[in-house]
Amino acid sequence: MTTPRPVGRTYSRQVAAWAGLSAALVLIAAAMIVPVVTGLNVHQSTFPPLHASWRPRVGPGTVSAIALAVVGVVFAPQAAVRWRWWCVLLGSYLLGLAWMVALATVDGWRGIGHILDTPHEYLPTARSITDIAAMLRTFIEHIPLRSPDNWQIQIAGHPPGALLFFVLLVRVGLGSGLAVGTVVVLMAATVPVAVLITLHRLGAGDAARRTAPLLVLSPAAIWMAVSGDAVFAAFAAWALCCLAVATTARSRASKVVWAAGSGLLFGCCVMLSYGLLLLGVLALAVLIAARSWRPLPWAIGGALVVVLVFAAFGFEWWKAYPALVQRYWAGAAHLRPGVYWTWANIAALCIGAGPIVGSSVAAAITRAKKVFTRDRPNRVAVERVVVLLTLAGFASVLIADLSQMSRSEVERIWLPFMPWLLVGTALLPQRWRRLGLAGQVTFALLAQHLLATGW
Repeated sequence: MTTPRPVGRTYSRQVAAWAGLSAALVLIAAAMIVPVVTGLNVHQSTFPPLHASWRPRVGPGTVSAIALAVVGVVFAPQAAVRWRWWCVLLGSYLLGLAWMVALATVDGWRGIGHILDTPHEYLPTARSITDIAAMLRTFIEHIPLRSPDNWQIQIAGHPPGALLFFVLLVRVGLGSGLAVGTVVVLMAATVPVAVLITLHRLGAGDAARRTAPLLVLSPAAIWMAVSGDAVFAAFAAWALCCLAVATTARSRASKVVWAAGSGLLFGCCVMLSYGLLLLGVLALAVLIAARSWRPLPWAIGGALVVVLVFAAFGFEWWKAYPALVQRYWAGAAHLRPGVYWTWANIAALCIGAGPIVGSSVAAAITRAKKVFTRDRPNRVAVERVVVLLTLAGFASVLIADLSQMSRSEVERIWLPFMPWLLVGTALLPQRWRRLGLAGQVTFALLAQHLLATGW
């Protein structure tokens, strides 16, 4: 006997999906049109809200990118549901890796490492560092713009962990742009895998399978393949994944090891980007979803170890951040009008994650009240995990946006949060996910072939 379809619920999901998609598209269009129509100088490149310029082109990676898009749309949703779990994870990694490489190589092999090797990125400075201890000890004094030997904006805008990562790559012989770019791509491709494992460990394995294709074939791959923030996203994703494993580990020893490991990764995140302090919101969501607070002390302890080790070498995070705020407002940020960037930041996020991110967040908001006021097992419990993670990611973005410390480089700074915002696509109807996947890959292909991004 066929179970009747819950018409009311399906209708509400459709309405939420359309509303979220419409909001994302309106934001994107407005962010592009407003500067042109009003003449407002938003102090960004020629294609705000992105750091990009209009440059239609095709290249070596075009054919493979289109082929991967078609294969992904046709086969990935079925494979994600039918394959064994380990095959889903391996397939997600390999497809994501191929997707990023194909998009990047639209500009040839230089597309992998060229941007990372430009003067405003970490790599040129990393090659010049001969004394790591001295770099850490004097890092803060080189942050202010008035410093005669100040760091360039990318390095000044992050704790020294970001620069240190690239210094270590140089030290082990991976100092060329292509070599560093390859490392970044290999790490970036693990992000969807970490998110899927997190969902699975929290009891939302079916949701992980439903959302896997949209996580892997995201327009974010354009920036993940060429940005240092992709490294931050990988550290963040695995920190949250380890925390989820800690909450569900069976033995006490396993809980301690995984929680402490998670804390060490969280500590690294804080030393990679000041904004990743907001991962605390997502970490709380993981603990609430698992209904376990036992890993928290060990995770905090692990994070403090990293922070205190850096402090012992002379970099005190709590002293560096105020110096950064002064540098930030002394630079281009004070020229970028808040009346535009407060909402255009979100438009940039919608471009990076793809317009379906609006449907994802809207679906999570719509389901929030129901999943937290009912205590049925199975479906509602799974949806509760998805809703928690999606809304935690959205809350993190809103906090960062309202802080007004995100008026620069907006599309790439959201990379660590984009996967968690897309988790909510598991709540969308199956037809929406399939059509949404086609829309996402088309959006990514158009963006990569029409725009030359600055990172």
